[in-house]
Formats: sequence, C-alpha cells, structure tokens
Amino acid sequence: MRYFIQLAYNGKNYHGWQKQINAHSVQTEIESKLEILLKEKIELVGCGRTDTGVHAKQFYAHFDSEINADEAKICRHLNAMLPKDIVIRQIFPVQPEHHARFSATYREYEYWISTEPTPFLNELSSLFIKPPDVDAMNNAALLLLIQTDFECFSKVHTDVNTFNCKVTKAVWENRENNMLVFTIRADRFLRNMVRAIVGTLLDIGYHKTDEEKFEKILSGKKRSEAGFSVPAHGLFLTRVGYDFITS
Repeated sequence: MRYFIQLAYNGKNYHGWQKQINAHSVQTEIESKLEILLKEKIELVGCGRTDTGVHAKQFYAHFDSEINADEAKICRHLNAMLPKDIVIRQIFPVQPEHHARFSATYREYEYWISTEPTPFLNELSSLFIKPPDVDAMNNAALLLLIQTDFECFSKVHTDVNTFNCKVTKAVWENRENNMLVFTIRADRFLRNMVRAIVGTLLDIGYHKTDEEKFEKILSGKKRSEAGFSVPAHGLFLTRVGYDFITS
C-alpha cells in the first residue's frame, strides 16, 4: 500500500530534507520514527529537496507499507515522537502509481524580506532595511514567465539533464508588518534557483542593474553574471500541486 504524508517544517536545525551521511535531515527524523511505529523498514520519497536552512509550509512524501495502518492514529503518534519543528499534517492512502516527486505538477516558493528589524522574524526572513523598487522588480520578473532555460540561476556543477523550467508565477508584493514577499511557481526548480533569482531581482530593485541587463543574464546562461544568492532562512516551500489532491 502506498501512503502520502503531508508535513511542514522549520528548516533551521536541518541540512535540508534529504538524508545524508553525517548530517541531520528532516527525512531521517521522520523515517526513523515511522520505522518504530510500523515495525518495518521505511523509505520516504520526498516531493523534492530543500537546501540547508530552508523551510516548508507544505511538503509531501510517500512511502510503501504492508501494514493497513490507521492513518489518523499513526499521524498522532508520529507528531508526539518528532521534534516540535516538524509537524505531520496528514497521512493518506494513494494509488500505487502516485509519486511524491514525479506526480507533482507544480511547486511554489515564497521568499520573505523584512524592511525593519524585528525580534520575531529574524530566523524566518532576511533583513534589508532600505526598501527596494518593487515595480522595477515586478517588471523584470515578467521575463521569467517567457524564459525556458534557467542555467544562469543554477548552482554550478549541478548534475541535471536539463535546465528547462516552466515558471507560471513570479511576483513581489508588500504585506503587513513591513514584509516584502516574492512568490514564484514552476513545474520544477534547479538547485539554488529561487535564491539566485531573488538576489538578482534585488539588484534591479536597488538599481544596481536594469531590465536590459537582466535579459542578457537570462540569455547568457552563466551563473557568474547573475546576482548573489540570498540567505536560506528566508525561503519557504509553500505549495505542491497534484492532480489527485484537491486541497
């Protein structure tokens, strides 16, 4: 039987989602607790991988189990065993062909920027005291919707078959409490892609570069020509879409 897990986590204390040798990961935490509860070997497959320090408001993973589990009971016990910075929202059965990674139709991220010091969001947003030019950044972000190759924003030496992604949303908005949030949605993302895009758009927002140069960066496909990568702690995976999940 295949099960999906919907969860959320604060990434501060983890080296990302994916388990690694000699590194603390979200995947390792959940797998180890599930194996205790189900009394069998469990291998979780995540909807993607988040880098060290990145958070997830919504994340999906799947696992296969021979036990016909009481999903609600397993969910309650799992939350009781896990650290408080990981929360399991629900566990539910799916069809055997449903895959947490390959069945996902889109992923959506937010990057949070605070434009004034706050003791409450230091670990969940990046501080940029001077507000950037939001209109300029939004105008440049429209170019992301017609771009297909995002090699210029990919971490160098990344082993991927293609740098093509389809971005369907890219917008900056001012929110309450002096928060500036960038939201981006695509069918897939490259390693470090969102943080590099945010840093490059901020260069436009601070008039260090312009939209014409941004177009050249996109066509040039060189990471060295793009802007800086913003810190990981302001980045959230917020939504993952599947055709068979309505919420």
